[in-house]
Amino acid sequence: MNNKDQYTDDNLETARLCKALAHPARISIIKLLLSKDCCVCGDIVKELPLAQSTVSQHLKELKNAGIIRGNITPPKVKYCIDKENWNRLKETITQFLQ
Repeated sequence: MNNKDQYTDDNLETARLCKALAHPARISIIKLLLSKDCCVCGDIVKELPLAQSTVSQHLKELKNAGIIRGNITPPKVKYCIDKENWNRLKETITQFLQ
């Protein structure tokens, strides 16, 4: 029996999303994207005291979790909050905290 089999899909999803949020840099990136709608990586680097490679790694984690999405507009990628998934995340966290 796999350890994951003992957890509900909701619990696994909540843990996955919380893991994606579990870094202060990612929280800062999310707050920035919520305030500006969309940003390219360079804009985020200008706002935060982080190296470009570090910001890119955090963007990748947030994107893999579905919290943000990247829209390719050559030669750059614009990152923004995935509104549908963001609303689902808020519902998931609210239900978890009740």
